[in-house]
Amino acid sequence: MGDAQAMSVSEEKSLWDRFTSNQVKHLIAGGVAGGVSRTSVSPFERLKILYQIQTENEINRKKFKGIIPSLMKIWKEEGFLGYYKGNGTNVVRIVPYMAVQFAAYEEYKQLLRIANDCNPIWRLCAGAMAGITSVTVTYPLDLVRTRLSAQGEGPDRKYKNIQHCFRTILKEEGGFWRGCLYRGLSPTLMGIAPYVGLNFAVYETLKVYFLSQSQDTRQSIPLRLGCGAVAGATAQSITYPLDVVRRRTQMKGLLSDKFAYNSTYHAFSTIVQQEGIKGLYKGMTTNLLKVAPSIAVAFVTYETVKQYLYFTGT
Repeated sequence: MGDAQAMSVSEEKSLWDRFTSNQVKHLIAGGVAGGVSRTSVSPFERLKILYQIQTENEINRKKFKGIIPSLMKIWKEEGFLGYYKGNGTNVVRIVPYMAVQFAAYEEYKQLLRIANDCNPIWRLCAGAMAGITSVTVTYPLDLVRTRLSAQGEGPDRKYKNIQHCFRTILKEEGGFWRGCLYRGLSPTLMGIAPYVGLNFAVYETLKVYFLSQSQDTRQSIPLRLGCGAVAGATAQSITYPLDVVRRRTQMKGLLSDKFAYNSTYHAFSTIVQQEGIKGLYKGMTTNLLKVAPSIAVAFVTYETVKQYLYFTGT
């Protein structure tokens, strides 16, 4: 009786250790993937945000117009570091965001019993739930990152650093319980569920298909990079208008006179009325240049680091 009980306790401990160990590996691999992928495309991320919050009058004055001229304008006015303004906050946000997203996706895959030959809809559902989980946890950092990326230099610089930005928002915009750190969360959740769901569904479906067709293991990384790029471009093209609305809603405290939206619906209708349908797709070309390689690098980095962690047994 005692031996059986001891064996049962030993098995339970072994299962618990394996569960927690795998979770740590998924979190580490996801965090590394997020930091590497986002830093590599930081200049395009900064430019995308500047495009998204630019009104029609500013476009007519050619404040930021054209990818190359805009990048040169940032270089001239702010130097090389201007391309990475807000990237520190972005990495601080993206590391836990991607860590939670990949780890949550692994858990939802087990929960839904997703296999390689499953219907892509199940991957879409698991990815959507992972996206909602991760964005809810890290949303305040996304808000702060947007504010820091969008502000200018000199008299236009309102926030000194991440901590100062947090304190200023809480002081000037109603405090934590008024939801000031979660402004724009509704359109974010509306966009993140299909976006992350499509990323995982398209990537894994394409990866399983193409890797099964290829006998050359040397093609594994190029194939996965291609699958990731297609997945990122597809998902972002479909959900991009919600990203524009999210960014503008987040800017309400910094540029309240420009983006005085009462709700997600009001933001959509105002943008379409004042700027036309194209207003919902501002910065999309720049974003595709960022998203395709970013998602590709994220998936390949995650799988490479995860494989290494499992192989070394750490």
